[in-house]
Amino acid sequence: MSVKKISSVDEFSALEKNNGLSVIHFMAEWAPQCEQMNDVITELSKQRELKEVTFGIAVAEDISDVSLKYNISAVPTIVLLRGGKLVERVDGANAAELTTKVKTQAAKASLMSTSPVAPVKDLNTRLKQLINSAKCMLFMKGSPDAPKCGFSRTTIDLLNKHEADYSSFDILTDEEVRQGLKTYSNWPTYPQVYIDGELIGGLDILKEMDDSGELGSMLPKKQKLEDRLKVLINKAPLMIFMKGERGAPRCGFSKTLIGILNETGLEYDTFDILTDEEVRQGLKSYSNWPTYPQIYVKGELVGGLDIIKELQSSGELMATLKGE
Repeated sequence: MSVKKISSVDEFSALEKNNGLSVIHFMAEWAPQCEQMNDVITELSKQRELKEVTFGIAVAEDISDVSLKYNISAVPTIVLLRGGKLVERVDGANAAELTTKVKTQAAKASLMSTSPVAPVKDLNTRLKQLINSAKCMLFMKGSPDAPKCGFSRTTIDLLNKHEADYSSFDILTDEEVRQGLKTYSNWPTYPQVYIDGELIGGLDILKEMDDSGELGSMLPKKQKLEDRLKVLINKAPLMIFMKGERGAPRCGFSKTLIGILNETGLEYDTFDILTDEEVRQGLKSYSNWPTYPQIYVKGELVGGLDIIKELQSSGELMATLKGE
Protein backbone atom coordinates (compact mmCIF):
# COMPACT_ATOMS: atom_id res chain seq x y z
CA MET A 1 0.00 0.00 0.00
CA SER A 2 1.33 3.46 -0.88
CA VAL A 3 1.94 6.16 1.72
CA LYS A 4 -0.62 8.99 1.63
CA LYS A 5 0.56 12.59 1.56
CA ILE A 6 -1.68 14.61 3.88
CA SER A 7 -1.70 18.35 3.21
CA SER A 8 -5.01 19.54 4.65
CA VAL A 9 -7.21 19.18 7.73
CA ASP A 10 -9.95 17.65 5.59
CA GLU A 11 -7.61 14.92 4.36
CA PHE A 12 -6.61 14.17 7.94
CA SER A 13 -10.26 14.13 9.05
CA ALA A 14 -10.97 11.50 6.42
CA LEU A 15 -8.29 9.30 7.95
CA GLU A 16 -9.77 9.79 11.42
CA LYS A 17 -13.04 8.32 10.15
CA ASN A 18 -11.23 5.14 9.13
CA ASN A 19 -12.18 2.29 11.47
CA GLY A 20 -8.92 0.50 10.68
CA LEU A 21 -5.43 1.32 11.92
CA SER A 22 -3.84 4.52 10.57
CA VAL A 23 -0.19 5.46 11.11
CA ILE A 24 0.56 9.15 10.56
CA HIS A 25 4.02 10.72 10.57
CA PHE A 26 4.09 14.40 11.61
CA MET A 27 7.28 15.75 10.07
CA ALA A 28 9.20 18.81 8.97
CA GLU A 29 11.09 19.02 5.70
CA TRP A 30 14.08 20.68 7.37
CA ALA A 31 14.63 17.81 9.83
CA PRO A 32 16.89 15.02 8.46
CA GLN A 33 15.64 12.54 11.07
CA CYS A 34 12.18 12.86 9.55
CA GLU A 35 13.50 11.57 6.24
CA GLN A 36 14.78 8.52 8.07
CA MET A 37 11.33 7.86 9.56
CA ASN A 38 9.71 8.40 6.15
CA ASP A 39 11.88 5.59 4.83
CA VAL A 40 10.83 3.35 7.72
CA ILE A 41 7.14 4.06 7.09
CA THR A 42 7.57 3.38 3.37
CA GLU A 43 9.16 0.00 4.13
CA LEU A 44 6.43 -0.88 6.63
CA SER A 45 3.74 -0.04 4.06
CA LYS A 46 5.20 -2.70 1.74
CA GLN A 47 4.91 -5.54 4.27
CA ARG A 48 2.16 -8.01 3.51
CA GLU A 49 1.14 -8.44 7.15
CA LEU A 50 0.44 -4.69 7.30
CA LYS A 51 -1.60 -4.45 4.10
CA GLU A 52 -4.72 -3.35 6.04
CA VAL A 53 -2.87 -0.46 7.72
CA THR A 54 -3.14 3.06 6.28
CA PHE A 55 0.13 5.02 6.34
CA GLY A 56 0.34 8.78 5.95
CA ILE A 57 2.86 11.62 6.09
CA ALA A 58 1.96 15.17 7.06
CA VAL A 59 4.01 18.35 7.43
CA ALA A 60 3.15 19.37 11.00
CA GLU A 61 3.10 23.12 10.25
CA ASP A 62 0.71 22.67 7.30
CA ILE A 63 -2.00 21.23 9.56
CA SER A 64 -1.21 23.13 12.76
CA ASP A 65 -4.70 22.66 14.23
CA VAL A 66 -4.34 18.89 13.99
CA SER A 67 -0.80 19.07 15.39
CA LEU A 68 -2.15 20.99 18.38
CA LYS A 69 -4.95 18.46 18.87
CA TYR A 70 -2.45 15.59 19.10
CA ASN A 71 0.12 17.51 21.17
CA ILE A 72 2.78 17.45 18.45
CA SER A 73 5.55 19.52 20.04
CA ALA A 74 8.53 18.08 18.16
CA VAL A 75 9.29 16.16 15.00
CA PRO A 76 9.35 13.40 14.07
CA THR A 77 6.23 12.24 15.91
CA ILE A 78 4.15 9.31 14.71
CA VAL A 79 0.60 8.71 15.93
CA LEU A 80 -1.35 5.48 15.59
CA LEU A 81 -5.13 5.97 15.28
CA ARG A 82 -8.01 3.54 15.21
CA GLY A 83 -11.53 4.81 14.66
CA GLY A 84 -10.36 8.39 15.21
CA LYS A 85 -8.87 7.54 18.62
CA LEU A 86 -5.20 7.67 19.53
CA VAL A 87 -4.00 4.19 20.50
CA GLU A 88 -0.21 4.72 20.45
CA ARG A 89 2.44 7.28 19.59
CA VAL A 90 6.18 7.36 18.98
CA ASP A 91 8.10 10.52 19.84
CA GLY A 92 11.43 10.86 18.05
CA ALA A 93 13.28 8.87 15.41
CA ASN A 94 12.92 5.43 16.95
CA ALA A 95 12.47 2.97 14.10
CA ALA A 96 12.47 -0.14 16.30
CA GLU A 97 9.80 1.25 18.64
CA LEU A 98 7.64 2.31 15.69
CA THR A 99 7.90 -1.09 14.01
CA THR A 100 6.99 -2.92 17.22
CA LYS A 101 4.01 -0.69 17.99
CA VAL A 102 2.63 -0.81 14.43
CA LYS A 103 2.85 -4.59 14.27
CA THR A 104 1.34 -4.98 17.75
CA GLN A 105 -1.62 -2.73 16.93
CA ALA A 106 -2.08 -4.37 13.53
CA ALA A 107 -2.22 -7.79 15.21
CA LYS A 108 -4.82 -6.47 17.65
CA ALA A 109 -6.88 -5.14 14.76
CA SER A 110 -6.71 -8.52 13.03
CA LEU A 111 -7.80 -10.30 16.21
CA MET A 112 -10.68 -7.87 16.71
CA SER A 113 -11.91 -8.46 13.18
CA THR A 114 -12.04 -12.24 13.66
CA SER A 115 -13.31 -12.37 17.25
CA PRO A 116 -16.75 -11.60 18.70
CA VAL A 117 -16.86 -7.96 19.72
CA ALA A 118 -16.97 -7.61 23.48
CA PRO A 119 -18.81 -4.64 24.97
CA VAL A 120 -16.41 -1.75 25.49
CA LYS A 121 -16.26 -0.53 29.06
CA ASP A 122 -17.23 3.11 29.30
CA LEU A 123 -14.08 5.20 29.85
CA ASN A 124 -15.55 7.08 32.79
CA THR A 125 -16.43 3.78 34.45
CA ARG A 126 -12.87 2.56 33.97
CA LEU A 127 -11.41 5.81 35.32
CA LYS A 128 -13.64 5.63 38.38
CA GLN A 129 -12.51 2.06 39.04
CA LEU A 130 -8.85 3.07 38.71
CA ILE A 131 -9.26 6.07 41.00
CA ASN A 132 -10.93 3.89 43.64
CA SER A 133 -8.55 0.93 43.32
CA ALA A 134 -6.61 2.17 46.38
CA LYS A 135 -7.36 4.52 49.26
CA CYS A 136 -4.58 6.78 47.97
CA MET A 137 -4.05 6.65 44.20
CA LEU A 138 -1.32 8.44 42.29
CA PHE A 139 -1.45 8.94 38.51
CA MET A 140 2.08 9.72 37.38
CA LYS A 141 4.66 9.43 34.61
CA GLY A 142 6.63 6.27 35.27
CA SER A 143 6.58 4.19 38.46
CA PRO A 144 7.53 4.95 42.09
CA ASP A 145 10.85 3.15 41.52
CA ALA A 146 11.50 4.91 38.20
CA PRO A 147 9.67 8.25 37.86
CA LYS A 148 9.88 9.70 34.34
CA CYS A 149 9.52 13.39 35.15
CA GLY A 150 10.69 15.71 37.89
CA PHE A 151 7.17 16.50 39.13
CA SER A 152 6.39 12.80 39.58
CA ARG A 153 9.72 12.22 41.35
CA THR A 154 9.08 15.08 43.78
CA THR A 155 5.56 13.78 44.45
CA ILE A 156 6.94 10.32 45.28
CA ASP A 157 9.45 11.91 47.65
CA LEU A 158 6.63 13.77 49.43
CA LEU A 159 4.49 10.65 49.80
CA ASN A 160 7.45 8.61 51.04
CA LYS A 161 8.36 11.36 53.49
CA HIS A 162 5.00 10.80 55.17
CA GLU A 163 5.26 6.97 54.84
CA ALA A 164 2.07 7.01 52.80
CA ASP A 165 0.41 3.80 51.69
CA TYR A 166 -0.48 4.38 48.04
CA SER A 167 -0.80 2.75 44.64
CA SER A 168 0.17 4.28 41.32
CA PHE A 169 -0.74 4.19 37.63
CA ASP A 170 1.74 5.02 34.87
CA ILE A 171 -0.17 7.25 32.44
CA LEU A 172 2.55 6.77 29.81
CA THR A 173 1.35 3.19 29.35
CA ASP A 174 -2.23 4.13 28.43
CA GLU A 175 -2.96 7.14 26.24
CA GLU A 176 -6.73 6.79 26.69
CA VAL A 177 -6.41 7.08 30.48
CA ARG A 178 -3.83 9.86 30.13
CA GLN A 179 -6.14 12.07 28.07
CA GLY A 180 -9.44 10.95 29.56
CA LEU A 181 -8.51 11.62 33.18
CA LYS A 182 -7.73 15.26 32.39
CA THR A 183 -11.35 15.75 31.35
CA TYR A 184 -12.82 13.50 34.03
CA SER A 185 -11.03 15.35 36.84
CA ASN A 186 -10.98 18.78 35.14
CA TRP A 187 -7.27 18.85 35.99
CA PRO A 188 -4.98 19.33 32.96
CA THR A 189 -1.60 18.17 34.29
CA TYR A 190 0.14 15.26 35.99
CA PRO A 191 0.79 13.93 38.56
CA GLN A 192 -2.68 13.71 40.13
CA VAL A 193 -3.36 12.38 43.64
CA TYR A 194 -6.71 10.96 44.80
CA ILE A 195 -7.75 9.96 48.32
CA ASP A 196 -10.93 7.95 48.84
CA GLY A 197 -11.82 8.58 45.20
CA GLU A 198 -11.61 12.37 45.48
CA LEU A 199 -9.04 14.49 43.64
CA ILE A 200 -6.63 16.23 46.02
CA GLY A 201 -4.65 17.90 43.23
CA GLY A 202 -1.16 17.96 41.78
CA LEU A 203 2.30 18.65 43.14
CA ASP A 204 1.69 22.34 43.92
CA ILE A 205 -1.34 21.49 46.07
CA LEU A 206 0.56 18.73 47.86
CA LYS A 207 3.42 21.12 48.62
CA GLU A 208 1.02 23.71 50.03
CA MET A 209 -0.65 21.08 52.21
CA ASP A 210 2.74 19.81 53.35
CA ASP A 211 3.85 23.33 54.31
CA SER A 212 0.61 23.90 56.26
CA GLY A 213 0.87 20.55 58.05
CA GLU A 214 -2.34 19.14 56.52
CA LEU A 215 -0.82 16.51 54.23
CA GLY A 216 0.53 14.05 56.80
CA SER A 217 -2.78 13.59 58.61
CA MET A 218 -4.69 13.11 55.36
CA LEU A 219 -2.54 10.36 53.84
CA PRO A 220 -3.09 6.68 54.74
CA LYS A 221 0.03 5.25 56.36
CA LYS A 222 1.98 2.14 55.45
CA GLN A 223 1.61 -0.67 57.92
CA LYS A 224 4.86 -1.23 59.78
CA LEU A 225 6.54 -4.52 58.92
CA GLU A 226 6.37 -5.81 62.48
CA ASP A 227 2.63 -5.13 62.65
CA ARG A 228 2.14 -6.78 59.27
CA LEU A 229 4.07 -9.88 60.35
CA LYS A 230 1.94 -10.15 63.51
CA VAL A 231 -1.23 -10.07 61.40
CA LEU A 232 0.11 -12.74 59.03
CA ILE A 233 1.32 -15.03 61.82
CA ASN A 234 -2.11 -14.87 63.48
CA LYS A 235 -4.06 -15.26 60.24
CA ALA A 236 -4.87 -18.87 61.17
CA PRO A 237 -4.40 -21.02 64.32
CA LEU A 238 -1.92 -23.14 62.34
CA MET A 239 0.10 -20.95 59.96
CA ILE A 240 2.87 -22.09 57.62
CA PHE A 241 5.41 -19.83 55.90
CA MET A 242 6.91 -21.76 53.02
CA LYS A 243 8.30 -21.65 49.50
CA GLY A 244 5.35 -22.10 47.16
CA GLU A 245 1.75 -22.97 47.97
CA ARG A 246 0.31 -25.99 49.74
CA GLY A 247 -0.77 -27.42 46.39
CA ALA A 248 2.55 -26.64 44.73
CA PRO A 249 5.51 -26.54 47.14
CA ARG A 250 8.68 -25.14 45.57
CA CYS A 251 11.38 -26.78 47.71
CA GLY A 252 11.91 -30.23 49.17
CA PHE A 253 11.59 -29.09 52.80
CA SER A 254 8.26 -27.39 52.15
CA LYS A 255 6.99 -30.41 50.22
CA THR A 256 7.91 -32.79 53.05
CA LEU A 257 6.26 -30.54 55.64
CA ILE A 258 3.02 -30.30 53.64
CA GLY A 259 2.97 -34.11 53.39
CA ILE A 260 3.25 -34.44 57.18
CA LEU A 261 0.59 -31.80 57.86
CA ASN A 262 -1.84 -33.33 55.38
CA GLU A 263 -1.54 -36.67 57.19
CA THR A 264 -2.71 -35.00 60.43
CA GLY A 265 -5.99 -33.86 58.85
CA LEU A 266 -5.71 -30.52 60.61
CA GLU A 267 -6.77 -27.26 58.98
CA TYR A 268 -3.94 -24.84 58.24
CA ASP A 269 -3.11 -21.81 56.10
CA THR A 270 0.06 -20.98 54.18
CA PHE A 271 1.99 -17.95 52.96
CA ASP A 272 4.34 -18.14 49.98
CA ILE A 273 7.48 -16.23 50.99
CA LEU A 274 8.67 -16.20 47.37
CA THR A 275 5.94 -13.67 46.57
CA ASP A 276 7.05 -11.08 49.14
CA GLU A 277 10.75 -10.40 49.77
CA GLU A 278 9.99 -8.01 52.63
CA VAL A 279 8.15 -10.72 54.54
CA ARG A 280 10.74 -13.35 53.59
CA GLN A 281 13.63 -11.38 55.09
CA GLY A 282 11.71 -9.66 57.88
CA LEU A 283 10.27 -12.85 59.38
CA LYS A 284 13.77 -14.29 59.82
CA SER A 285 14.66 -11.41 62.14
CA TYR A 286 11.24 -11.25 63.80
CA SER A 287 11.24 -14.95 64.70
CA ASN A 288 15.03 -15.30 65.09
CA TRP A 289 14.74 -18.35 62.85
CA PRO A 290 16.94 -18.18 59.72
CA THR A 291 15.35 -20.80 57.45
CA TYR A 292 12.06 -21.87 55.90
CA PRO A 293 9.54 -23.38 56.25
CA GLN A 294 8.39 -21.92 59.59
CA ILE A 295 5.39 -23.22 61.54
CA TYR A 296 3.32 -21.06 63.91
CA VAL A 297 0.60 -22.23 66.27
CA LYS A 298 -1.69 -19.57 67.72
CA GLY A 299 0.87 -16.90 66.87
CA GLU A 300 3.83 -18.71 68.44
CA LEU A 301 6.77 -20.17 66.52
CA VAL A 302 7.07 -23.94 66.75
CA GLY A 303 10.08 -24.19 64.44
CA GLY A 304 10.99 -25.69 61.10
CA LEU A 305 10.81 -29.11 59.47
CA ASP A 306 13.38 -30.71 61.80
CA ILE A 307 11.30 -29.76 64.86
CA ILE A 308 8.15 -31.12 63.23
CA LYS A 309 9.90 -34.42 62.48
CA GLU A 310 11.12 -34.69 66.10
CA LEU A 311 7.60 -34.02 67.41
CA GLN A 312 6.24 -36.63 65.02
CA SER A 313 8.73 -39.22 66.24
CA SER A 314 7.98 -38.49 69.90
CA GLY A 315 4.19 -38.61 69.40
CA GLU A 316 3.76 -34.97 70.45
CA LEU A 317 2.97 -33.53 67.01
CA MET A 318 -0.84 -33.48 67.13
CA ALA A 319 -1.00 -31.89 70.57
CA THR A 320 1.59 -29.29 69.62
CA LEU A 321 -0.14 -28.34 66.35
CA LYS A 322 -3.47 -28.03 68.19
CA GLY A 323 -1.82 -25.71 70.74
CA GLU A 324 -2.63 -27.99 73.65
